Amino acid sequence: MSAVAANDAALAARWGLPDADALASGEAPPLRLGRENGRLVLAGDAKRYGKPLAVDFVEGKAAHRRRFGGGRGQLIAKACGLGKGATPSVVDATAGLGRDAFVLATLGAEVLMVERVAAIAALLEDGLARAMADPDTAEIAARLRLTHGDASRELATLVAQSSVTPQVVHLDPMFPHREKSALVKKEMRLFRELAGDDADAPRLLEAALDVATHRVVVKRPRKAPPIEGPAPRHVLEGKTSRYDLYVHRALSD
Repeated sequence: MSAVAANDAALAARWGLPDADALASGEAPPLRLGRENGRLVLAGDAKRYGKPLAVDFVEGKAAHRRRFGGGRGQLIAKACGLGKGATPSVVDATAGLGRDAFVLATLGAEVLMVERVAAIAALLEDGLARAMADPDTAEIAARLRLTHGDASRELATLVAQSSVTPQVVHLDPMFPHREKSALVKKEMRLFRELAGDDADAPRLLEAALDVATHRVVVKRPRKAPPIEGPAPRHVLEGKTSRYDLYVHRALSD
């Protein structure tokens, strides 16, 4: 049984989830997908998971980073090749809540978001629709595409079905985070319950290296080991995280 149920039959059918109202007996899934204040949210016990989870590209942290995030001087922009004036197309193969993808789209990149967890993909689809409807974010949202699937197993197929050329593939595999913030811990707990700890990260890296035409960029906690496999050619370090770069050829080629 899925760890997530949807609060209406149409939503359940759309994402292949059990219908919460149709669960007549047995233990109910701990998380529910439903609408709250005009947004699709994923909610469960607040003590365990914190506040309901939603994707919001219009307001909050996304709006602040859009206005004051540092432009192409941001570490992710440099890692993905936008720091020197290029604007490559990017496949974000571990999209999550779309935060990194939205930053790259804000800087002009066309981005394909790949998300394997159905409930998270549903949140992304809802957030993207609301961003398309807002004049402040519509142009940015138009550069984002979303597909639901397992990048470690079918990345080449998912990319081939999209309209995005995979010059850069961005990966942010799940890793045991140690931040002290209770909110972060609860959000990560939710993700880990749905997706696990990405034990298939080496296979994901291999798939990304096969698909990317120019480079693969892997976000890691600053002191974490690199993903098992070939050694990165370059490393960009920040205060709490770093980017391991696997380069096929220069983006100017």
